[in-house]
Amino acid sequence: MAANGTEHSKVAIVTGAGSGIGAATAKRLARDGYRVVLVGRTREKLDNVVSEYGQADPFLVQVCDVSSAKDVEALMAATLDSFGRLDVLVNNAGVAKPGQIVDFDQQDWEQQMAINAGGPFLTCRAAIPHLRESKGSVVNVSSVSGLGGDWGMFAYNATKGAVSNLTRALALDLGKDGVRVNAVAPSATRTDMASGLLQNEELRAKFVERIPMGRVGDPEDVADVIAFLASDDARFVNGVVLPVDGGLSASNGQPPLG
Repeated sequence: MAANGTEHSKVAIVTGAGSGIGAATAKRLARDGYRVVLVGRTREKLDNVVSEYGQADPFLVQVCDVSSAKDVEALMAATLDSFGRLDVLVNNAGVAKPGQIVDFDQQDWEQQMAINAGGPFLTCRAAIPHLRESKGSVVNVSSVSGLGGDWGMFAYNATKGAVSNLTRALALDLGKDGVRVNAVAPSATRTDMASGLLQNEELRAKFVERIPMGRVGDPEDVADVIAFLASDDARFVNGVVLPVDGGLSASNGQPPLG
């Protein structure tokens, strides 16, 4: 039974749902009446999200490595077996490792590519036949790092640039089928991935100085925009990579003068 007590609630898959933006998105969509498939590599973290929400009814927990085609096929089969449909795919799973290219390990490059870019490829490929049936949508989690470069983050930049352009290209290909594809592009956000950066007070202050709203983002800031893009309120929004960055991308890059 779905959260809103109906048998035909919409169904969403959220990858990387064990913490941060993914967890916040799963909870937000559940509050909106979706049945939500929580996807991640660690079952304990996914179970904690369900526990924090306070009720298990809207959720299906599925352990899955999104870089594995076999795992993604099993994820889609479990979703359809449990809920019978799919309306929204949120591609949030991601990893990041900094470094300079001359010192960078090929395995680290391939892992980031496989999860950050390969994951959305595999999940979209598996989901699109079902999204065509429901006239559903995809929301990818890119990054401001997919709209421009960062010092010392070339691999992550490359993967998120791929996500941004994958979003645009799929929007062109699938719009005629009634399937919308959009993305959000967060800046620094309080997530596990960014915890090391944000725990450094000096470095956090440098980020905040560049953000007109004077703070880093919370996962809920991004989750609420994802929920909008997934909703019928965004029914004519397609192919957008929407910054959720407190105004960071409004700048031309020069520092504040006062």
